[in-house]
Amino acid sequence: MIDIILQAFASIVLDPVTLGLMLVGTLAGILAGAIPGFTIAMGVILTLPFTFGMTAIQGLATMLGVFVGGFSGGLMSCMLTGIPGTPSSVATTFDGFPLVRSGRPGLALGLGLWSSFFGGMISAVILVALAPQLAFLGLEFGPWDYFSLIIFALTITVSLSGGNITKGLIAGLLGLFAATVGEDEINGVARFTFGFDEFKQGFAFLPVLIGLFAFSQLLTDVEDDKRAKSPLMSQSGSVVKVEHRQAILIILKRWVNLFRSSFIGIFTGILPAAGGSISNILAYDQAKKASPNRSNFGKGEYDGVIAPEAANNATAGGALIMMMALGIPGDIVTAVMLGALMIHNIIPGPTFIQDEPLLAYGVFIAFFVAHFFMVGLQAFSLRIFLLVTKIPMYVLASVILAYCAIGVFALHNVVFDIWVMFFFGVIGYFMKKLGFPLAPMILGVVLGKLAELNLARASGISDDLLLFITRPWSLFFLLMAVISVIFPFYQEARKDSLFSKLYVPMSMIVLSLPLFLMGSPVRMIVATILVLTGVYFLYKRTSSLKTT
Repeated sequence: MIDIILQAFASIVLDPVTLGLMLVGTLAGILAGAIPGFTIAMGVILTLPFTFGMTAIQGLATMLGVFVGGFSGGLMSCMLTGIPGTPSSVATTFDGFPLVRSGRPGLALGLGLWSSFFGGMISAVILVALAPQLAFLGLEFGPWDYFSLIIFALTITVSLSGGNITKGLIAGLLGLFAATVGEDEINGVARFTFGFDEFKQGFAFLPVLIGLFAFSQLLTDVEDDKRAKSPLMSQSGSVVKVEHRQAILIILKRWVNLFRSSFIGIFTGILPAAGGSISNILAYDQAKKASPNRSNFGKGEYDGVIAPEAANNATAGGALIMMMALGIPGDIVTAVMLGALMIHNIIPGPTFIQDEPLLAYGVFIAFFVAHFFMVGLQAFSLRIFLLVTKIPMYVLASVILAYCAIGVFALHNVVFDIWVMFFFGVIGYFMKKLGFPLAPMILGVVLGKLAELNLARASGISDDLLLFITRPWSLFFLLMAVISVIFPFYQEARKDSLFSKLYVPMSMIVLSLPLFLMGSPVRMIVATILVLTGVYFLYKRTSSLKTT
């Protein structure tokens, strides 16, 4: 085994051609992630033809560079301009952009860069150690479980509502409605088209995302003359640099958030078709719920930057686990990689790591190396991107708007997408003026189609609605959804109230039920620990109530 690892190491690290290809791939991924409308999947697909003449390990290493670079590339545009470069960087915008606007762009970018690196490293270690064991988790999921997972993710709307739950729910419902426009993916029936043929294609996610975040922000920035003539930051005259050392110290002090977010990313990556667009929002939500500074989220909170960036890079490791251990692509990117392997007559599956150990460990090592390239290239390119903060807003707004329009048009080569961006930009502008949060609407657009698709699949397989409760994973996520909805009331409750004392232990006991139903010895041990811990806290807290 050690000989194989050394050979794989030599094929990557000691081969200047492979290293050079990885360097170019990582740079291409960073650029793809930073350009609004140009997704990571597009970057990897464009890279695929260039890998036909390469060896299998060189082709995979190049695409891994694009994959890793793309996940971290989105932080540059989302932090400096408020435009998520990729769907996996949506949640980074919530605190990254306010942190830049508060005068700390170097620290914000440093936090994003090193969170991405550490999240990727954690997932790489898990990838090497537990790939075959974790991959079988993905096989346990059916459409009922995916639907329940999305229901749980939609409860995050409450956390993203900024203190006004009613307006947050309205925004979330608007997002879900926008996701229903167009032809039904299962039956092909047109809905809410109002006689317009263009509406049959529906609203693509990226034009909606860029419109709500970018165009609405640009309208806000140039609505008065003084603001339009000022630069992005008031301290633009000073020299700005990325604060690497301070960012690393802040992240290490928040190691619990880092590991929790990374594991959320890995778990979401293992689930086929979930991906970074879900993991970064889930990690942000859990970081907010666990933080003592919840009121500071949305204003430049450090944990709000660390969580989504650690999660989205860790998602890459989770997707690779499924592809390598079972031959099941977790997302579009790993599907393209799977195609690249098949071109070389290599078919991943349960015996892939045993049959092709040199290639398998070569992929592991390439995944590690790509993160080091990502840090080096990002550290250099971030200095160039920081020059954006010195440009007057009216100039920056014009360039960004043209840039967004080109990126949106290039997505499907359809002019209608530009009008979608414009329309949702105006909606986003007025929503901000009226105090409606934009994040829940984005969440509804992202998850609406996934929820509908999995609900249709579940009802097509069986009309037994009890399967949503009797299937352990589905029950687990539904219980998590209920706990998530109740959580804001727990936050507001008095610490000495009965509800406040019972919430955490009862949640632990309730969540142990689906783990017991799974039947796995390891999960039953975890469930037993949850029950015993919950009963212990329940006894301690109820006994303290009696004494008082």
